[in-house]
Amino acid sequence: MFELRPQLLLSLRTYSGQKFGKDLISGVIVAIIALPLSIALALASGVSPEQGLYTAIIAGFLIAALGGSKVQIAGPTAAFATIVAGIVARNGMDGLVTATVLAGVILVLMGLLRMGNMIKYIPYTITTGFTAGIAVTILIGQLKDFLGLTFRTAPVETMEKLGQVVERIGTINFAALGVGGLALVILIFWNKLCAKVPASLIAVLVTAAAVKLLHLPVNTIGDLYTISGALPALHVPALSYHTVAAVLPDAFTIAILAAIESLLSAVVADEMIGATHNSNMELIAQGVGNTASALFGGIPATGAIARTAANIKNGGVSPVAGMVHSVVLLLVLVLLMPYAALIPMPCIAAILFQVAYNMSGWRTVVRVIKRAPKSDIAVLVLTFVLTVVFDLVVAIAVGLTLACLLFMKRMADVSVVEEWDYVEQGEGDCGRLMEVPAHVMVYEITGPMFFGAADKIPHMDAQSDKNVLILRMRAVPALDITALKGLRRLCGECRAAGVHVVFSHVNEQPMSVFEKSGLFEELGREQFQPNIDAALARAIELEHQDLLQSVGGAS
Repeated sequence: MFELRPQLLLSLRTYSGQKFGKDLISGVIVAIIALPLSIALALASGVSPEQGLYTAIIAGFLIAALGGSKVQIAGPTAAFATIVAGIVARNGMDGLVTATVLAGVILVLMGLLRMGNMIKYIPYTITTGFTAGIAVTILIGQLKDFLGLTFRTAPVETMEKLGQVVERIGTINFAALGVGGLALVILIFWNKLCAKVPASLIAVLVTAAAVKLLHLPVNTIGDLYTISGALPALHVPALSYHTVAAVLPDAFTIAILAAIESLLSAVVADEMIGATHNSNMELIAQGVGNTASALFGGIPATGAIARTAANIKNGGVSPVAGMVHSVVLLLVLVLLMPYAALIPMPCIAAILFQVAYNMSGWRTVVRVIKRAPKSDIAVLVLTFVLTVVFDLVVAIAVGLTLACLLFMKRMADVSVVEEWDYVEQGEGDCGRLMEVPAHVMVYEITGPMFFGAADKIPHMDAQSDKNVLILRMRAVPALDITALKGLRRLCGECRAAGVHVVFSHVNEQPMSVFEKSGLFEELGREQFQPNIDAALARAIELEHQDLLQSVGGAS
């Protein structure tokens, strides 16, 4: 699974007509589910409706064909909506294309550098926090269309949108609210009546018919956007240093979010089908798919958990299902796209409300708040608030920084440097205690010794009556340069006080640091002993050497 080989090639080795039949049926059903979602997510992202389909067609096809998962379905997802809308507002479509292409290049490099396991380095509290935050931003962003409000301005930031909703609540359109409410009722209850036909498709058909036949004063997609059924065309943006510099942080955000979303989706799919995906190949496919999507008019794409789960539930067994889903959407684009103009905007808002609810993971948030340590709760809440109030770039940066600081504090808290308790002969139960010569002091070091714990390295008392210090390091898995500096300082203080330093049971990584720094050679190989017994024997030997030197000096 470490080879960079698309899952499609592996699946075709044992492919059959029966499997193709399953993939065909599943691909068609998933396309029906993806159709209204792709349009809704495009509108939420501040781009035209057909660009959502371009994304599902191009990125969906390429990611399925080149990816490392058997059943992953890719396309536009809610996670990118606010990011894309912000980029378009600040830098225009050329800025979005540039950012997405750069993100695609970053994803390909991540795959080639075998960074497919990077997801394990993103704390659970951060992914939970920003996912819930994105859900809230989507909900707030759709209140205008759901309520039929008339804004004075066209706000971009979430809090500005919320302010406009509060300020302009008096302009509510009750016809729009009724259409949105009808769509929500269908979305919530339809699957209980007929799970085979997607609720979102029924909501679109029913509300479009209601607005058309009853002549309701409700905005439709056609009232606000120009609908095009044209095939996607290649568009290379005008690159400049200024544009690249402006969108580079957004490109990294898109790449990281695409990696997290796609690998999470692939992991969920693995659990459902009992398989294992190739994470590095998946990242490369995500990079290629996003680059092509951007160059042909699409927006960022990633693995979509809900559509992937629908693919599995409807019998999809190979990447062919994802490719079929894209081909079906291409036919819809060419043949049926003009009819999308009839879809009411409140219905689109209702669909996105459901998307936001499903992705919010509020039950997970409640469970974490109830059971997690306070520091983890702080990371989750801060990430959530920053996502809503500012943006995902700030939220991830601050959340990761805080999580790293808290982790380092925890590691520092478990790192301990303690001197052994010495028991006099005949005192207590000495049968289980190790005998330590009177001239020796032993310090036990436990936990990783890094800059956060370096201050725990003790100082040597110049008036000490001991002449050998044993540092027992069997429980030290890692040592960094800051802690090494502290140990060098201790060795210097011991040298000045006439105290020998002996290291006991130094593990592989700390030993490599000692050797590379020159401290190993400086102290001498004999000062590094494999265990405490050998270290105590070396301490007795050093005592004899000192006695001989003192006798020789006196004579």
